[in-house]
Amino acid sequence: MSDHESTYVPKTGVEKWLDSRLPIVRFGADYMSLPTPKNLNYWWTFGGILALCLVTQIVTGIVLAMHYVPHVDMAFASVERIMRDVNGGWLIRYVHANGASMFFIAVYLHMLRGLYYGSYKAPREMIWIVGCLIFFLMIATAFLGYVLPWGQMSFWGAEVITNLIGAVPFVGEPILIWLRGGPAIDNATLNRFFSLHYLLPFVIAGCVVLHLWALHHAGQNNPVGILIPKDRAKKDMVPFHPYFTVKDGFAIILFLILFAIFVFFMPNALGHADNYIPANPLQTPAHIVPEWYMLPFYAVLRAVPDKFGGVVAMFAAIGVLFILPWLDTSKVRSMRYRPTMKTFFIIFLFVCFGLGWCGAQLPDAPVIGNFTTFTLIDGDLNTYLWATRFLTIYYFVFFLIIMPVVGLREKPLPIPATISEPVLPGSDPVAAEKV
Repeated sequence: MSDHESTYVPKTGVEKWLDSRLPIVRFGADYMSLPTPKNLNYWWTFGGILALCLVTQIVTGIVLAMHYVPHVDMAFASVERIMRDVNGGWLIRYVHANGASMFFIAVYLHMLRGLYYGSYKAPREMIWIVGCLIFFLMIATAFLGYVLPWGQMSFWGAEVITNLIGAVPFVGEPILIWLRGGPAIDNATLNRFFSLHYLLPFVIAGCVVLHLWALHHAGQNNPVGILIPKDRAKKDMVPFHPYFTVKDGFAIILFLILFAIFVFFMPNALGHADNYIPANPLQTPAHIVPEWYMLPFYAVLRAVPDKFGGVVAMFAAIGVLFILPWLDTSKVRSMRYRPTMKTFFIIFLFVCFGLGWCGAQLPDAPVIGNFTTFTLIDGDLNTYLWATRFLTIYYFVFFLIIMPVVGLREKPLPIPATISEPVLPGSDPVAAEKV
């Protein structure tokens, strides 16, 4: 599916004048009438959910910025003032703080859907690449925002992560000094982080426009994973509105219910208690840990004993996603028809959860419960660390070896000729055509 012919017709003089100079209304109308495969399931609703999350984060962030003071002596107190003295401040802050977690829940599910159904394959490579860029910018924005409350975990998280930049040979130290605004984390660092945290969401919004533009050009993928020829468009496709706006709206309502449960009943469930203690450069917390959505990459970082090697591995864990369209050698998009690859994908899901769990553990923690740490070789490597390394190896093997090799060797299941073919054996093909 490529660009479809515009059906928008400006009616009033103002609409005609605007359409001839800045056809923004035409763009919106064309997006609403975009031919969309009629078999899309609820996994395709996370795009609309993510758009809502982005708008929510930008709006609440702007309001919070009106009251936040980016100064090391007043940042923590200004957050407390927002919570206690600003009308509705507690609600806005909890929506913003938990909104980041909701944002990442939605984006991870969105990416896993794309991975499972092969949405990164031609002709949709640019959709995937821009999406990965958005994901990387989200991680950067979330880290910068995590520092702003200036609690213990904020300060020491910034200390640990910025120190990693210094591990880069030759250019690491100058970049570290520039980022911090000096040799140590201080007021200049907080100001820089606040400015970048305010700026990056608008950069993300620009990338989202590119993401939608690429989607508008290439068209939606579908669960079957086949391209829809133009002669089948009227049978296999329907306008995005109202068919999928209603579906997205229902999914958004369910998502907002989950969001509200966290905001009103357990607003601190996804945070860290140490961040309610003002930052103290002289007292290191017992366990420095990032937010949950960064834990898998933090585990990859700690799996490598060399500091620079860990930094390379952590960024490679994200960077490998950018080249995914060229790593998968299979001609079949959807894993629905690739049983072998589906098995490896399920293992990959458990590996990601395992990396997240490992990233949350103390460096010398036992693997299960209160069992004594089992040391190997020289007494320094425990089972937790070995588990992290094993999971990290599988993470990279999945993308760099399994995907290319299985794509060449696997024998896929028979693929329907069209998305209208019946799924269940014995179904009436004629009835399916009328759907």
